[in-house]
Amino acid sequence: MTDSEKAAFLSLLDDPSPVVQRELQNTLNQMGAKGLEILTDAAKDSDRILGWHANRHLAAMQSADPAQEFRAFIRSLNYELESGWIMISRIAYPALDVGSICGELDAIAERCAELIVQPASSRDQCLIINRVLYHELGFRGNTEHYSDPNNSFINRVLDTKKGLPITLSVLYLLIADRLGIPLEPINAPGHFVIGCFEEQAPFYIDPFKHGKFLTAAHMLKRIEATTLAPNISHLSPASTQETLSRICRNLVPHYMQSGESSMAELFESFLKDFKEAYEKHV
Repeated sequence: MTDSEKAAFLSLLDDPSPVVQRELQNTLNQMGAKGLEILTDAAKDSDRILGWHANRHLAAMQSADPAQEFRAFIRSLNYELESGWIMISRIAYPALDVGSICGELDAIAERCAELIVQPASSRDQCLIINRVLYHELGFRGNTEHYSDPNNSFINRVLDTKKGLPITLSVLYLLIADRLGIPLEPINAPGHFVIGCFEEQAPFYIDPFKHGKFLTAAHMLKRIEATTLAPNISHLSPASTQETLSRICRNLVPHYMQSGESSMAELFESFLKDFKEAYEKHV
């Protein structure tokens, strides 16, 4: 939102119409993390009336069923990576502090920005992200407890500094996005990575392996090792829907292995929602 759009949006918080309030709350729920961020800022505003109404809507969002909130997000087809990952994480951690999560991501990006000397290529800027994430902050792949469901949730990844290939990739993407670096999710078989297509020859990064740089040839060799026939489509950017779906898909067997079958069934139902929403759109 631009500043003028945000001001217009916030002006509706105290609208007396029940219809306006209901639609406003639905919109905020669909906005997910962005909606919570806007309300959190408004709640701190010096205008006490605005702050009161912002807190009222915040309470409504935070008391909402996280699973239903995520289903509404899926059906909206208005996918945004950060909001989607936070919503997935709220299903396991309903009291998750969204403002704190966004603040941590901002702080990591700000530290990277301090070290980047412009002009710098995307590759050089990624080297700085690698330095901050892996050397300064100590993020790494959780090879010891790979199937722990907590590897899939943003709050736990930030707390433990450990995650899966896909969640460390998404974390990397969220930092890069704040820095304006054009990176894409790559839904490669067996091992999720990220890619950059800005240079003449694309390059890939494996956030699970401390940000290791890979060429297309390296990637195809990896795919061959999974016994699949390599296909150039495996090296193409994935959609936000595919990325969020894969996080949910990972959680199904991980929850089954941890003996939480009800959570496994819940995340399997989200996969069906994604499929139905996609088929309806097509």
